[in-house]
Amino acid sequence: MALNRITLHLARSKEFPGGSQQHGYEFVAPLDVEGHLDAASWAAHRDACRVRRFWGAEEADLGHLVHRGGSQKGGSWAFTYDIAGDEDDEAGYRFGAHSFNIGDYVSIRDDDDVMHTFTVALVEPA
Repeated sequence: MALNRITLHLARSKEFPGGSQQHGYEFVAPLDVEGHLDAASWAAHRDACRVRRFWGAEEADLGHLVHRGGSQKGGSWAFTYDIAGDEDDEAGYRFGAHSFNIGDYVSIRDDDDVMHTFTVALVEPA
């Protein structure tokens, strides 16, 4: 299975009524034909499944997409930036159940425990 580069942009919110292309994530992940994250392919290519978090004027965070298993709705997925464990992960809300097709909405709980909604802006071969 091929890897895909997925770009998420912040969707409309109280703080950003028009959304924001300067706030989001770009990550590499394997997707099945319906656009769902593929855990088996992720396990085979986990080192290539990287993430870049860009948030306005802040310095970009670089990390990995991690899968924590679980059979219900594709398991638990998160972005981790600190392998040593000093920083909290950013958890994807039901990432295993959602598709990553252009125009889809997904949510991520950041390391401050705030949930943000994003639109899938781009999906292309990595």
